[in-house]
Amino acid sequence: MNQVQTNSADFRALGLIEPVLTALNEAGYEVPTPIQAQSIPPLLAGQDLLGQAQTGTGKTAAFALPLLSRLDLSRKDTQILVLAPTRELAIQVAEAFQTYARHLPDFHVMPIYGGQSYSVQLRQLRRGAQVVVGTPGRVMDHMRRGTLNLEGLTALVLDEADEMLRMGFIDDVEWVLEQTPQSCQLALFSATMPDVIRRVARKHLKSPHEVRIAATTTTANTIRQRYWRVSGLHKLDALTRLLEHEDFEAMMVFVRTKTETVEIAEKLTARGYAAEALNGDIPQKLRERTVDRLKRAQLDIVVATDVAARGLDVERISHVVNYDIPHDTESYVHRIGRTGRAGRKGEAILFVAPREQRMLQAIERATRQPIEPMHMPSARDVNERRIDRFKQAITDTLVGEDLSFFQNLVAEYVQEHDADPREVAAALAQMAQGDAPLLLDERATPAPREERDRGARERDSGPRRVPRGSGRGAEDAGMQSYRVNVGHIHGLKPGNLVGAIANEAGLDNQHIGRIHIGPESSIVDLPANLPRELVQHLKQVWVCGQRLNLAPTDGHEDTGGFGGGFRDRRAPGGPGGGKPSRNAGPRKPGGRSGKPGMDRPGKPRRRSM
Repeated sequence: MNQVQTNSADFRALGLIEPVLTALNEAGYEVPTPIQAQSIPPLLAGQDLLGQAQTGTGKTAAFALPLLSRLDLSRKDTQILVLAPTRELAIQVAEAFQTYARHLPDFHVMPIYGGQSYSVQLRQLRRGAQVVVGTPGRVMDHMRRGTLNLEGLTALVLDEADEMLRMGFIDDVEWVLEQTPQSCQLALFSATMPDVIRRVARKHLKSPHEVRIAATTTTANTIRQRYWRVSGLHKLDALTRLLEHEDFEAMMVFVRTKTETVEIAEKLTARGYAAEALNGDIPQKLRERTVDRLKRAQLDIVVATDVAARGLDVERISHVVNYDIPHDTESYVHRIGRTGRAGRKGEAILFVAPREQRMLQAIERATRQPIEPMHMPSARDVNERRIDRFKQAITDTLVGEDLSFFQNLVAEYVQEHDADPREVAAALAQMAQGDAPLLLDERATPAPREERDRGARERDSGPRRVPRGSGRGAEDAGMQSYRVNVGHIHGLKPGNLVGAIANEAGLDNQHIGRIHIGPESSIVDLPANLPRELVQHLKQVWVCGQRLNLAPTDGHEDTGGFGGGFRDRRAPGGPGGGKPSRNAGPRKPGGRSGKPGMDRPGKPRRRSM
């Protein structure tokens, strides 16, 4: 059993192919986690592997990166199969493969799981996918139907094997294992190693390389940890509200990529904050100067990547904000360890998108501490703090300055102009404030959307009929039309699209406009001021088994038009309200959402040995 040190070599030294290394760099990965450093070399060499590590330690990359580096892209048949206990994890793993393989030509990965239409999955399986990620029951069903052929399989991964045991899938898993070629490379990952999992490993794995990562991660009890579920506000606006509302001395803001450190630091500077970037591309002298300025209180905010902040020891850092959730729990612990030093109290705040809930749970397990939910300060909260600070500035000036000259000047003005002293004071306050408004417009900023039951949301967002072939663009002011690569043939209904976008983007239903569903693609109107990073995120969202690949359009392009499938922004009961269109697309099983639940098939009969 290999005990792992944390001083891992970089990814290039592990022998991964160049396209995968390029994708890792773009995704912000800098050094491998222990499970990755120990698992990648034997998997690259074709060995079987038995890995024990907690969720959130980077297991997905530990097997995906080496297996992609061994993939034969000239073949279209299934070469890699990953079994996952839940549909959520299957989608997450498939998206990770897609991220790591973005520079591999003609690469295809497909998630298959219960609750999604068989016809959609059959169509995709016929097209071919080198990597299939699925729940045991649905994978077994396709194998029995003859629609998933594993004759060319070169690698099979069991992810979270103990969870599959707990959920009653272990017989299904063994059935799948028994159907795979004898030459197939096997990898089994599990957070714990109960006897049943050990037995499965002994039976099916051939002289496996074993890796165990001890779960020893803890955090200082001087650090209060909170998280904000990203919704309603763009993250940069949310960060700005935190800066206005929290009493901080100095702050570290962690992001995933070097580019983001520069972009966010520049935007914070433009908003009036003393902020600098810290990343691996910054020369050592400039890094030392930045850290020295932070220590001397000449700088208040540093936006950094994980590696650039390692070893940073500045006592006055009172807050750490995880602007981007880290790739693994170890990085989270290192990040928040920048605060709460020398016995001082510290604050750690984590921004969590709805799709990142599993990582939040993994972090709580790793740190052995609950992370409190927090509400983002409202515009009213921010305004109250601004008023308090303005009043305090008046008090500080009255106490600390010699005002005799200005007192005489104001007294003369009041006498000469027979002015009200309060009006004069208000005019002077306006002069001091300048052109920038002191208060936010509380009406212009929507309150963060509270978490709602998805079923209720989808019931409220049924299709609304409008005239066919209208060819309109984004007809409401401030709206932009986007094309998405999912349509009638995939079983799409307006509620699927509304539910997925509202959940992933944190938008209220009323901010999602017209939807026109075509045969293979559709048009949806969204707010024109969506942040670029949110648009990039929505491109990767899966709906009805398809990646959205969201792209701006003028709204007039042909989506193939078989009639219906519209959703209008008009309220129910207005023109087109009421009954869904007959042409809104076939009602297929599993078409509700790209965010699935769990697969609990009946157990198959065991094949006799």
